[in-house]
Amino acid sequence: MASKEADAICELYALWLKKMAANPEMSLEETRRIFDTWGDITKEPGGVDYIEEDCAGVPCLWAAPKGAAMDRVLICTHGGGYVTGSMYSHRKMFGHLAKTTGCRALILHYRRAPEHTHPAQVEDAVAVYEWLLAQGIKPEHIATTGDSAGGALCTTMLLAARDKGLPVPAGCMPMSPYYDMEFKGESMETNAEVDVLVTREIAETMASTFLGGASPTDPLANPLYAVLKGLPPMYIQVGGYEALLDDSTRFEKKAKAEGVDIKVDIYPEMQHVFQFMAGFAPEADDAIQKMAKWVRPKLGLA
Repeated sequence: MASKEADAICELYALWLKKMAANPEMSLEETRRIFDTWGDITKEPGGVDYIEEDCAGVPCLWAAPKGAAMDRVLICTHGGGYVTGSMYSHRKMFGHLAKTTGCRALILHYRRAPEHTHPAQVEDAVAVYEWLLAQGIKPEHIATTGDSAGGALCTTMLLAARDKGLPVPAGCMPMSPYYDMEFKGESMETNAEVDVLVTREIAETMASTFLGGASPTDPLANPLYAVLKGLPPMYIQVGGYEALLDDSTRFEKKAKAEGVDIKVDIYPEMQHVFQFMAGFAPEADDAIQKMAKWVRPKLGLA
C-alpha cells in the first residue's frame, strides 16, 4: 500500500488539472508556471550548491553536493512533455540523486517546444555531452538520467551520440519515460482511472507540440523504433499506476532482445515521476537510493 506521504503528488497533480480545466484558454506561459511548481513537493536536499553555466550554448545548472566527486557527472534532462519544466523545477530532485550518488549533476535547460521542435532537444543534449567530454570528463565517468520526456531524452541522446561515433557513457537511468509518440501501450487504457495526471489527450497534445510535424516513429523521438544495440546498461523506474507504464515494459522487452543490459523496477501504486517526493515520501527516497546504488559502481564510485 502506498504511504500517506505519497498522497502529495496526487494532490499536486489534481490541483494542476483543476487550474487547467478552469481556464481552457490558458496561455503557454501560464501552463509553464503551473508545471514549475513540480519541485514544491521535493524537500531541499541540503549541502548542495547550484551553479549556472553555459555549456555549448545550452543553459545548464550544476547541482554540486559538498564533498562530491568532481570528475563524475550525471547528465539530467528534465520532464514536462518537452514543453514545460525547467532546470529550476527539477533542481531539488536531481540534487537528491547527485548527493546520494556522490557526484555532480548537470541539469539541462534544453530548448522547448513549440518554440523549438524535434530534434532541437536531442541536439542540445548531445552538444552538452560533447562539451563535457571536451572538459576532460571521461565517458565511463558519465551517466544520463531524466524523467518523463526527459526520461526519453536521456535515452535518445545516447542513440544520437552513438550514431555520431561518440563513446557512450557508463549508464542511463530513465524515470517514467515518455517513449511512445503513438500511445499504443495498453496501460493508456488500463491505468486511465488511476493515473491522476497523464491522459491520452494530454499526452497527444504534448507529442504533437514536440514533434512539430516530424514523424512519431522517428527513432530519435520514439526509441521504440530505434536500433538499441550498443546502448550502455539501463535502469528504469516507473509507477504502477502510470498510463505510460507500458512505455517502459515494451522498451525493456525490445532492449533485452537487442542485447542491452536493462533493469526495470515498477513501484506499486505510484504516480508519474513519484521521485519528485524525495525527502518526504519513503517510496521516492527508496527510488533515489536504488538509482544511486545502481549507478555508483558503473561510475567507479563503489
